[in-house]
Amino acid sequence: MSYAEAYAADNSLYGKLRRRTAWMTHRRPLAVAPGRPMLSLSFDDAPLTAATAGAAILEARGLRGTFYVSAGLAGKDAPMGVCAGSEDYRRLAAAGHELACHTYSHLDCGRASGPGAKADVERNVETLAAWGAPTLESFAYPYGDVGPGPKAALAGRFSTLRALHHGIIERGTDLNQAPAVGIEGPPGPAAARRWMERAKARNAWLILYTHDVAPDPSPWGCAPETFAAIIDEALAAGFEIDTVGAIARRLGI
Repeated sequence: MSYAEAYAADNSLYGKLRRRTAWMTHRRPLAVAPGRPMLSLSFDDAPLTAATAGAAILEARGLRGTFYVSAGLAGKDAPMGVCAGSEDYRRLAAAGHELACHTYSHLDCGRASGPGAKADVERNVETLAAWGAPTLESFAYPYGDVGPGPKAALAGRFSTLRALHHGIIERGTDLNQAPAVGIEGPPGPAAARRWMERAKARNAWLILYTHDVAPDPSPWGCAPETFAAIIDEALAAGFEIDTVGAIARRLGI
C-alpha cells in the first residue's frame, strides 16, 4: 500500500480555493522572534521503528522527540510499517518524549467538517490520556491539509498546529498552520540540511519530521544513520533541540 493509494489531494478548483482560504484565515502569528536557532525532531503516525530506533537515537544524546500519534492506527499496518501500540506510547511518555495529536483516525482535515475534526481530535486526546499523555500541547494535520472549518475549530485547542509546507518558524509565522520539513525519501536529508542552514542564519525554529526510522526505510522515512547524522550536525551547529511543546512554552506560546 502506498500513500498515493491511501490519499489523493483534492486538486479541483474547489480544493485549491479551500486551501487558499484556509491559508489566509484563522491565523495566529507568532508574537516573538526565537532569537536563536532551535530545532524539534518529530515523527508522524509513529511507526514502531520511530518509537524504538528513532527514540533510542535521541535518548542516546540526551534528547527527546515529538510523536504525532493517531491512536486509531496503533498496532496496525501502515504504508511505512506497523505502527506503535499503546505500551510503546506509555514507554515513550515515561521516558520524557512528547505525545502529540494527529487526530484519532488520521482524518483528512482538508475535507472534514469543523465539528467532525473536533470530535475526532477529542477522541484521540482521551485515548492518549489513558496511555500516559494527560496533556497534549501540539497537533499536526494528517497529510498536511486543512480546510477553514477544521482550522477554526482546532485553532484554540493546541499551542501549535503543524502542516507540511516547507519553512521555518519566526516572528509572524502562523502557528495554526506551521511549516515543517521532512527527512524522508532520497531528497529528504539534503532538504533538512538546507533548512537547518536557513534556521541558523535567521535564528529561527525548525521542525523536522519523518515517519519510520529503518535500515531500508519507506519513501516516507529515513535510515537510522541519516537521522543520527542530522541530529549531530544540529548539535555541532549550536541548535537548541527540544520537543515541539517544550519550545512552544519557551517562546511563550
